[in-house]
Amino acid sequence: MRGEVNSMSAKWKVAIIGPGGIASGAHIPHYMSDPRTEVVAVCSYTEETALSAAKAFDIKNSFTDVDDMLKTIEPDLVSVCNPNAFHHDAVVKSLKAGCHVLCEKPPATSPLEAMEMERTAKETGKHLLYAFNHRHNLETKVLKRAIESGELGTIYHMNVTAMRRRGIPGWGVFTNKELQGGGPLIDIGVHMLDLAMYLSGFPKPVEVMGATHQRLGKKPGVGLLGNWDPQDYTVEDLATGMIRFEHGLTMNLTASYAANIRKDEHLNVELLGDKGGAETDPFTIYQEKYGSLFNMEPAYLEQTDTRDSYERQIVHFLDVVDKKTRPIITPGQGTMIQQIVEALYTSAKSRQVVRLSE
Repeated sequence: MRGEVNSMSAKWKVAIIGPGGIASGAHIPHYMSDPRTEVVAVCSYTEETALSAAKAFDIKNSFTDVDDMLKTIEPDLVSVCNPNAFHHDAVVKSLKAGCHVLCEKPPATSPLEAMEMERTAKETGKHLLYAFNHRHNLETKVLKRAIESGELGTIYHMNVTAMRRRGIPGWGVFTNKELQGGGPLIDIGVHMLDLAMYLSGFPKPVEVMGATHQRLGKKPGVGLLGNWDPQDYTVEDLATGMIRFEHGLTMNLTASYAANIRKDEHLNVELLGDKGGAETDPFTIYQEKYGSLFNMEPAYLEQTDTRDSYERQIVHFLDVVDKKTRPIITPGQGTMIQQIVEALYTSAKSRQVVRLSE
């Protein structure tokens, strides 16, 4: 059965759909370093990109058609790393072909697509994980344990930040709304949104109010992540919003590619609880104890595991397929993240509050 290879006698065959920056920098190298897997194929809609990646990593097969690749290679595992607009098609086809799938974030460009991906994973019985790699940060692991042990008490508010000073990507399709689905909110903001949701136990969203701004991306400027074309810039350069969840929990979220701020980049989740608070960057827990206020920081955390979050993510995916552990992310959680993102964009466009459920 596909995806059920005995790792003691054979390696899982891995195929990469979309061998761009994140695939070449994170997925392919970490699959290649794991003895359980062999990367056997890359697929890109551009033949030159597929051939280049195959040559760079000495991968035997390259394709420009997903159906052709799945039929010819019959992979066990697939990493979907192509632009957001193509996630849905690649994931659904791979699942139906009998593959376990690791899909880059966000799940798709709409909740309807994410729901179909979730439904297909359930129908096929195959694993579908989304690449929210910040869940695999060492700080996240420690903070999750602290929250579950009651260190923060009841979390009642979260501040979510994914801000860049001049971090408009000068490569790929990050500034193309049609292919990306949006700008910093759906790109870097979705990482911190997912992290906040994961740490707080995925509360049910009730009401969303959002706003977007396009102030800096449409004009030439200094680029810290390469040069972009202002004429082809069709996404927001800042998104902000507030989400209200059941039982009164609230969240403020702000994400930017370009804003006049001090830091080049600041990715942070701040949680406020009635027994303590915490933030992820720098990782600190804030409490009142023994008649004083305490700031608690871990010592030597980075020495406990020298792997980066991308490698831990690949290892986790393989461990899930290998039935060594349960997935820390479910397709349903990915769908909820997509619904919140969509609601923020819808609210920004309509200038109205969007109600999800009560």
